Amino acid sequence: MQYLHSMVRVSDVEASLDFFCNKLGLVEVERMDNEKGRFTLIFLAAPEDVERAKSPQRAPMVELTHNWDPEDYDGGRNFGHLAYRVDDIYAVCQRLLNGGVTINRPPRDGRMAFVRSPDGISIELLQRGESLPAQEPWSSMQNTGNW
Repeated sequence: MQYLHSMVRVSDVEASLDFFCNKLGLVEVERMDNEKGRFTLIFLAAPEDVERAKSPQRAPMVELTHNWDPEDYDGGRNFGHLAYRVDDIYAVCQRLLNGGVTINRPPRDGRMAFVRSPDGISIELLQRGESLPAQEPWSSMQNTGNW
């Protein structure tokens, strides 16, 4: 058995790509439009996984599914979450914060943070290796909303 991808439905392709690619840092690997089925599939990979995602393994990836006919996607937390290991959790959270993303669970411990995509998908960020030493403003920042 091999993990391939997780699929999340998105209502706004541009807002989702802005979040996942421009702010979170994922890379678009492939896009497929299905006129008959009226949907678009966009496959994304973390920068360190792009080579494997483009290889015959085609993994690990996130599949963004955009149904062309409008639908409501509430309850994103019911999905659970996507998790990404990062080199510097403080730098990633600062980049997201600067991009207008709410840090729902700040990295007070230098190890873990949570944010949400425009469709409410919970994203866990985990520090690579050991936790970073606690630092402000993160160590005293309170949780915001659900994560």
